[in-house]
Amino acid sequence: MWEYTDTVKDHFLNPRNAGKIEDADGVGEVGSLACGDALTLYIKVDEGIITDAKFQTFGCASAIASSSALTELLIGKPVEVAEKLTNKDIAEYLGGLPREKMHCSVMGQEALEQAIKNMRGEAPSKAEHSHEGELICECFGIFDEEILRAIKDNDLKSVEDITNFTKAGGGCGKCIDDLDRLLRESTGEGACPTPASGPAFPAQGMTNIQRMHLIESVMDMDIRPTLQADGGNIRLIDIDRETVTVEFMGMCSGCPSSKITLHNLVEAKLREKVDPEIQVKEGQ
Repeated sequence: MWEYTDTVKDHFLNPRNAGKIEDADGVGEVGSLACGDALTLYIKVDEGIITDAKFQTFGCASAIASSSALTELLIGKPVEVAEKLTNKDIAEYLGGLPREKMHCSVMGQEALEQAIKNMRGEAPSKAEHSHEGELICECFGIFDEEILRAIKDNDLKSVEDITNFTKAGGGCGKCIDDLDRLLRESTGEGACPTPASGPAFPAQGMTNIQRMHLIESVMDMDIRPTLQADGGNIRLIDIDRETVTVEFMGMCSGCPSSKITLHNLVEAKLREKVDPEIQVKEGQ
């Protein structure tokens, strides 16, 4: 479903600078496990130069690759230069990201901003923003200020763009009208609440992008932890309407009971929480 560059694949399979800096000069935390993506960035600074950067992330392949790329972009740079890095720089370093995954690069930029503020004593390490704006997306905890900034910084033109860059609207879809309103307020142009690319799925009342994010969320929150408890793991390979392709890893890989797990856990959970018509198959 998603076309990843060789650089993205490399940083996902061989992440650079993963881990924690115990005596970090700045720490930035963004996202949350409840939202399906979380990133903690650590930076070490000496005489104004970022001498080390490490990350810990919970998320998809793009989140890991974006975090890895971010640390590579930071190490050796003066803080004044590093703080000008944007999500576009992260995506360009990786040779591009699918638009549905651009929110991963945005998360990296936000973590960097928090880490630098924390280093300067301007913010706590925990990115519990004291938002003064309006909570727009309850599913992912996205406020209007974040959405308006994403629209401006990335020249977003549609509601689907907003979902791709912020995840807002990728859950229940109740905030779609608010996203459309914010888009019109920001750009002065009309916008259709329903994303232009891809029809809605009538049975669930979800758009393609909402359906995709919901599947990812169920995988992260309901399926993966169960497998990890037994020493296994699972990777989402593709989503093609009602067909979801996954790969088992760790203890689950090649396990004689993998077919039972595939249907009794993975398929059953996705049918329960996403779509009763979903079919799950194993791939590589």
